Amino acid sequence: MKKFAALVLALIMALCAVHALADVTADVEAGQAMTHDQLVEKALAETGTFVVYGNTSRIATAAEDFAALYNIPYEPSNLKDQEIYTKLRNENGSAAADMVMIQDGAQLADAIDEGLVINFVPASMKDVLSETDQQPALVHQYINKLFIYNNKGDNVPAIKNVWELTAPEMKDNVIFKNPETEKVNMNFLVMCTKPEWADKLAEAYKAWKGEEIDLGSYKNAGYKWVAEFLDNVIFGKSDTSIAEEVSQETAAGKIGLFVLSKLRSSSVLTDNLTVAQYDATANGYTVEPFAGFMYPMYTMVNTKATRPYTAMLFIEYLMTQDGFKPWGKSIGAYSPNPAITVNDGDLTIDVWKNTLVMEDADYILENFEVEDFILQHCQK
Repeated sequence: MKKFAALVLALIMALCAVHALADVTADVEAGQAMTHDQLVEKALAETGTFVVYGNTSRIATAAEDFAALYNIPYEPSNLKDQEIYTKLRNENGSAAADMVMIQDGAQLADAIDEGLVINFVPASMKDVLSETDQQPALVHQYINKLFIYNNKGDNVPAIKNVWELTAPEMKDNVIFKNPETEKVNMNFLVMCTKPEWADKLAEAYKAWKGEEIDLGSYKNAGYKWVAEFLDNVIFGKSDTSIAEEVSQETAAGKIGLFVLSKLRSSSVLTDNLTVAQYDATANGYTVEPFAGFMYPMYTMVNTKATRPYTAMLFIEYLMTQDGFKPWGKSIGAYSPNPAITVNDGDLTIDVWKNTLVMEDADYILENFEVEDFILQHCQK
């Protein structure tokens, strides 16, 4: 009898979950066509605490400003990507997030397929943003990780070609966060094996060495560069610690691949650092074939949201100049909304897109076995 009761309870809970999912999906579909005022009316009719998850500390500032604007109780959490995906799968009820800000397009594609999150594009943005920034998920910002080197001493690694990072003298002088724990770093390395980038790496090798590349047992030049790059790398604990380490007076000859926005930190000695692409732009050359990589940060509504209209209103807010302020006050974050311009001294998003490896979720998902190759070269 107890087993039967437990089975019935489990069935009821499952049916409730399906019903809730259907309700949120219908709400989001309705919200797509709503004006700002209509979203406000719907959001203010909702009750309970508005819960937000993001993998950036600045999500708390944005949520605080938004909550003050509409007098809404809120609870923001700054979590790592994997924590967010785990919570999306496991949480239910009022404790579940209403909205998430998250990166890693490959994992997000899986989360969309699983019905964990649903895309919402504000009506005010549909004619403003490019289609690729709206589907399959709304891009809130692009973030770049760049080759940034210590400019002190006599051994300055003023990189002009990424193959320089595979040279024997760069052994243990290149610092990068382990792709096994930083998914966007893994995605970047996987992208280097895509034929488009592999061909460019082969051309860059010839420009560097003056001869055609000898692939040996490697499938293409991307695999060869990834393997030889990782063989020279020291793994840092975080992008912040990497920026701090490379910027020290004692770090002559060091180069890091980390988030540009870390240069805003007071613990980073920015006078000791040079951004390879900034130097290239100033002196009229190109870092061959890329100066780092760029990836999107997305905003999504949780299909378990208890305040879905508040989530949609917050997403609309985040796409405005006021909502972007926590990120727009410094370099390294780029809104797809053309009305939000970059900071003085930075390069435009179009320049970055043409000089950096861009994340392609479809290629990453279709070539997941490349990760095994990469992980083999991470074992040190």
